[in-house]
Amino acid sequence: MRMKWLLLVLVMPGLSACTTVKPWERDLLAKPQMALDSAPLQNALDDHIYFSKEASSGGRGFGGGGCGCN
Repeated sequence: MRMKWLLLVLVMPGLSACTTVKPWERDLLAKPQMALDSAPLQNALDDHIYFSKEASSGGRGFGGGGCGCN
């Protein structure tokens, strides 16, 4: 019985974040500031600089450096 309550207590906070977007809230989410990549030009420039310094590409999502010694 205790395990069920413990499981319930641990699962409930995760379920509380599930929600739907109301039609009148969609305009806020459609703004450029709300995009995952809100500054694509700046991020492209940063990627170019990182590539030029590290001699590697795509350094944002995984480890490793430009030397090839992962």
